[in-house]
Amino acid sequence: MNTWQWIGGLLVFLGIPFFLLGTLGLLRFPDVYTRLHALAKADNVGLGLVCIGLGIQSGSVVLLLKLILIWVLMLIASATAAGLIARTALSRGLRPWGT
Repeated sequence: MNTWQWIGGLLVFLGIPFFLLGTLGLLRFPDVYTRLHALAKADNVGLGLVCIGLGIQSGSVVLLLKLILIWVLMLIASATAAGLIARTALSRGLRPWGT
């Protein structure tokens, strides 16, 4: 294995805990707003690390760019979905925790 494969593997390995922590936040946090925050932040960082790590491991610039494009599209979709869910929850009378 060359150096780039080690770096890619390390990035993938570092991305996995973000997915686990995001899932833990989904299960443990008290309301929909804090759960959305945990998922939107942790999963996007985890996905970014995994995509970049896999792209580096592949050794192909084209594949790396495709994986980065997937990550960017997921960032947009995640932010949009979280905003829509939060707006719907607020319009239905669900108040944020602690208010």
